[in-house]
Formats: sequence, C-alpha cells, structure tokens
Amino acid sequence: MNKSTTTDTQDITKDFTKEIRQKDQAHFMHPWTIFDVYKTEGALPIAKADGIHLEDTDGNRYLDAVGGLWCNNIGTGRREMADAIADQVMKMSYASPFVDMTNIPATELATKIAELAPGTLNHVFFSCGGSTAVDTAYRLIGYYQNCRGKQQKKHIISRDMSYHGSTYAAMSIGGKKGDHPAEFDYIQGSIHHVTAPKKYGQFNEKTDVEFLDFLITELEQKILALGADNVAAFFAEPIMGAGGVIVPPYGYHQKTWDLCKKYDILYVSDEVVTAFGRLGHWFASEDVFDIVPDIIISAKGLTSGYLPLGATIFSEKIWDVISEEGHGRCFAHGFTYSGHPVACAAALKNIEIMEREQLLNNVLTLAPYFKEKLETLSDLPIVGDIRGQGFMWCVEFVANKETCELFPEEMDIGKQISNHADAKGLIVRPIVHLNVMSPPLTLTKHDIDFIVDTLRVSIEATLIDLTEQGYRYE
Repeated sequence: MNKSTTTDTQDITKDFTKEIRQKDQAHFMHPWTIFDVYKTEGALPIAKADGIHLEDTDGNRYLDAVGGLWCNNIGTGRREMADAIADQVMKMSYASPFVDMTNIPATELATKIAELAPGTLNHVFFSCGGSTAVDTAYRLIGYYQNCRGKQQKKHIISRDMSYHGSTYAAMSIGGKKGDHPAEFDYIQGSIHHVTAPKKYGQFNEKTDVEFLDFLITELEQKILALGADNVAAFFAEPIMGAGGVIVPPYGYHQKTWDLCKKYDILYVSDEVVTAFGRLGHWFASEDVFDIVPDIIISAKGLTSGYLPLGATIFSEKIWDVISEEGHGRCFAHGFTYSGHPVACAAALKNIEIMEREQLLNNVLTLAPYFKEKLETLSDLPIVGDIRGQGFMWCVEFVANKETCELFPEEMDIGKQISNHADAKGLIVRPIVHLNVMSPPLTLTKHDIDFIVDTLRVSIEATLIDLTEQGYRYE
C-alpha cells in the first residue's frame, strides 16, 4: 500500500513537472534564451526556496551557489522579510514618486544609502533594477554635461568583457561579445571599449606591473584619441561579474580614477554585484579599492532579490550643477516604480538583517577559507584559473594548462560540469568556459566544503565524459 502510494505520488510529481515545462516552453520567454537548446531541453522548474537551498518540482534539493543571480545575499524565505513586505502592502502598497510626492520608505532608504555610501554620494535615484540604474546614470551623465555647458562631452568608455545590464544603453555600454549578437542594435559611435583587466590567458607574458602599465596607457591613449573634451564618463565594475569574475591588478582602479580626474571625466562604479556585502563591505569602491567615484550603481543585494529595486547614487558635485537655481530645469526621467514603497521597505529590512547578523563580517571571515578550498581544485587537469574575492568566485576551464588554450566553445564545458553538479545537488552558473559562484552571505564552512567537494566530483565526472568522447586534454 505504501509502495503504491509512493509510486502514485512520484507519477503525479512527474506529470506536474512535464506540464510546467510544456507551459514554460509555450509561453515564457526567458532572458538569454538559447532557442535551439530551449526548444528541445526546456528549463529546470524551481518550486521552492529556503535559505541557501532550492527545490525543483520533482522534489530534488540544491545548494544555490549562484545566490539567485548574484542577489540572494541574506538567503530566501525569511519570515521577517515577508512580514515587512506584507505590512507595507497593507499600510500603502503604492504612491506616485513623480515631481512633488514622496513616501516614507523611499525617503528613509535614500537616507540610509547616503549614510553607507562613500564620500559625498548623498543623492539617490531609484529605479527597477541594475539595468535601469545604468540607463539612469547614462542619462544623468549627459544631463550633467549639458547643464555645465559641455554639450560635446558625450562619449563613454567602458571595458571589453564588461556587463552593465540589458536595456538599450546598458547593453551598449557592456563589452561582452556574447551579449552583442548581430541581430540586436546598439548605440554606435559614442561608446568605446578598452581592454579588460584580465591577465590570465591573454597577457601571461607580462608581469603584473607591465600589465597595469599597458592598461593605463591604453585608457589614456583612448581618451586623447577621442579628445578629453569629448569624453563624459568611464564605466567600471570593481570586480567584473558576468564577464568572468575578473579581479583587476593592484592599483588599477586608483590609476583609472586618477586619469578621470586629470581629464575631467566622471567615474562610474557599477556595484550592482559588489555592493551590499558580496566583498564584505557595503560598497567596494572605497573600502576595497580606495576610490570614491562620482556615481555608484547598485541593485541585486540591495533587497537580496526579494523585490526588484535599483539605485543610482551620485555626488554633491553632480547635484550642485544639475539643481542650480535660476534655470527652470526639470530632470525629465523616471519610472512609475521609482522609489516603490514596498520595494524600499524590503531594502530597509534587508539592510537591518545584514547589520544585525553581521553578514559583512561573515564574508570577511570565511572568504580566505573559500579561496583556500577552491584552490585545491587546481590539481585537476582542466582547471586553469581560480579567481575572485569575498563571496564572488570563478573557475576557468582549459584544454591545455600550459598554453591556456580553451575548449571549443560549442563544447560548452562549463555547462557539462554544471549538469553533473545539478545531479549532485549543487547549482553553479556555467558561462561557456567558466563556473561562477556568488552564494548567499549566510554561508558556513560546511556549506563551502559541500560546494567545493561537489564541484570536484563534477569536474572528475566530466573528465570521464571527455575521455569517452575521445577528447584529449593536457
């Protein structure tokens, strides 16, 4: 009787999973849909989430080492987050943010962010996520330059392999080749890219000092080629996220910041990933890299993914210019959901939890162990580089460790490994040659052990697959 009931339950679960997959394929177009794969394989349907774990519709449980999408900093399913969101819904679910109306959560959150942000970054423009926060920064930069009579100062410099979001301006500013398929259009002529600060596999022959000198010289030459009077801003992630967790050489951000000051160029720090604890600090720009940018962009960890919210945080210098009296100016930009009271209430509660549970300190305490544990994977024949900081890590896989030769892209080696990890209860993010990890900040040493040990056996299983496929690695 029990056996029959169990079988019936399993059959019902499988039927439900099949139904969800079919509905999903028929109607839900996902971000970054790879059509040929999606039409045949579909998507993994997640039914539940609790803390650092996910559960699919078949009841399989996974440790989510991706942290949602760099965002589940306090973990999922927190009762006090649900209560704070519900309380705000009942008190006031929405209020217009336009012109001369405000709401208490948005005002309190802007004040809190200004308190946490470095320097004189005391002004906050809320949007719906990281991409819209980048687009807001892009428009703010042009507005600022026009207000100060620098109408020609409109060119933007970013980096190859960078990711700044998926809206029109944000994707144009980003420099990942895979995110620029020919079928899409992008802003042309005014956005430029310089070399990403990734030494491994590209500039191995250079010393760190030589590589840094090359990067800084290239940026200055780009500024001079465009004309400093034409360059409005430089965009940089403190650590490049989706481009492959690229940690720049020591002194890189200080020297790029110095160039921006020298040539009157705004420095924009895209901290959508690195802010709110991922590197063990509220913001990484000053506390980790010793710079105070003109603009900081944040989202993701701001609410730990409980509700969508982005923030463009900018300096008194910019505010003083754009708000100067006597011009009758209007900043004609915004969103229906700018400063949404429920999203802002969620962010305030999220920050409160992070402060109370000392999650920043947890990252600083465990990051060295995470690094040490991951580096034990370096004995595996296809593990080329292990890089990262805080709770932001990446393993890069290569076909030849001596030459850093990559596997053919169509092999999707990162996906092969992550498929094995899925089957063993671990979710890591595959990006072609990479496995990326950005787990919740609540992680323990035991969790780190599980992540790395499971990743090891997943890589070893992939090595067997490669041998069976007749593929040689060195």
